[in-house]
Amino acid sequence: MFSFSPAIYLDYAATTPVDPAVREAMLPFLSDENFGNASSVHAFGQAARRAIDGARDTLAQAIGAQAGEIYFTSGGTEADNTALVGVLLAGRKRGRDHLVTTAIEHHAILDCTRFAQNALGFRVTVVPCDAEGFVDPEAVREAITDKTALVSVMHANNEVGTIQPVADIAAVARAAGAYFHTDAVQTFGQMPLAVDALGADLLTLSAHKIYGPKGVGALYVRTGTPFTPWLHGGQQEREKRAGTENAPGIVGFGKAVELLAGWRDGEAERLTRLRDNFITAICARVPDARLNGHPTHRLPNNVNLSFPGADGEALLLGLDMAGVAASSGSACASGSIEPSHVLLALGLPLAVAKSAVRFSLGRQTTADELARAAGIVADVAMSARGSGGGGV
Repeated sequence: MFSFSPAIYLDYAATTPVDPAVREAMLPFLSDENFGNASSVHAFGQAARRAIDGARDTLAQAIGAQAGEIYFTSGGTEADNTALVGVLLAGRKRGRDHLVTTAIEHHAILDCTRFAQNALGFRVTVVPCDAEGFVDPEAVREAITDKTALVSVMHANNEVGTIQPVADIAAVARAAGAYFHTDAVQTFGQMPLAVDALGADLLTLSAHKIYGPKGVGALYVRTGTPFTPWLHGGQQEREKRAGTENAPGIVGFGKAVELLAGWRDGEAERLTRLRDNFITAICARVPDARLNGHPTHRLPNNVNLSFPGADGEALLLGLDMAGVAASSGSACASGSIEPSHVLLALGLPLAVAKSAVRFSLGRQTTADELARAAGIVADVAMSARGSGGGGV
C-alpha cells in the first residue's frame, strides 16, 4: 500500500508514488542479480539489454508506435529539450530556423526556447491562449511561416488542466510542412494516447507521473522526422541519446506502462466525479473562489482554484500545516516567488494569479479525503483572507 507523510496528498500532478509492482520489477536491476551495462556484449549486459528492449516494446505498443521510434531519456525535461533542439538543428540544414510554441507551456519548453533563441540563434513565436487556457489552431496557423521547423504545443496544461486540440494543431503544422511535438506527460496517466490520432511527430512522456520511478522519461520520434542528436559520448539509443541507459528506471517505466491499461479508464471516470464534487464543495464554502482553466474540458484529476484576497504561498503553508499537500502550480517552479506564467497568460490579474492553488488527485484519493480537504481548504482560505494577505 502507498503511504504519505501529509494526511491528505493532493499533488499527484507533481509526482506519484511508485506502484509496489513497479518497485518489485526494478529490484533485480538494483542488486547483483542484473546489474550489467546494456552496452556490454557479455551475458550480464545482454540481460539488461533484453529488459530495456522489453520496456521499449511495451511503451511503443501503448501509444501505437514502433519500438524503434522510442528513445529513453532522464525524464520529461530532457525529452522536451531533445525534441526542440534536435528538430531545430536538423531544420536549419534545410533552411528552417523557426519554432512556434505557446505561452502556457511547461518551463521545460519555454526555457529551452529561450536557450534556442538566445544561444543558438533560432527564431521563436509564442502564441497566446484564451481565458480558459485554450490555444486556437488558427492562431498557430497565423504564426507559422515557410521557415517554421517545429510546432510544440502541450497535450494538456500541467497547471490548469485544459486539454488542447492537438490533433487540429498538428494538422495545421503538417499542412505548412512543419513537424509537430506535444508534451503528453500529464495526459498519459489520464487518457489513452495514440500518436497517429494526435498527429504527433514527437511526443514526450515521463514515468513518475504514472506511478513509475523518477529520473526516466521517453521521447517518441516518428520515423522520417529530421533529427540531429545533441547529446554526445556514446552510441546508446541508436545514437540518438548518448549515455548509459538507466536500466532499473526503464524497467520500472515499462512495468508502470504495462499496468496502466488496467486502471486508467475507470480511474479517469472516478476522478472526474471526485474532482467536480471537490470544486463544488470548496466554491460553496469560499465566496469568490474561482476555477482556473476550462470547467469540463480538463484533466480528470486537476483542480486549480484562485482565492482572491489570500496569498498562494500563505495558503500552501497553511494547508501543509493542516495536513493537506497541494502546490501553487508546476513543481519545477517551486521556490519561485513569481506568479504563475500560465495564469497570467489566461489574463488573470496579478493578485488573483498569486492566490491560486493547484490540487491534483490520484489513485489513492478518496471521497472521504476530499470531503475533509474541502473543509480544511475553506478554513485556511478564509483565515488567510482575514489576515489581510494578498489583497486584490
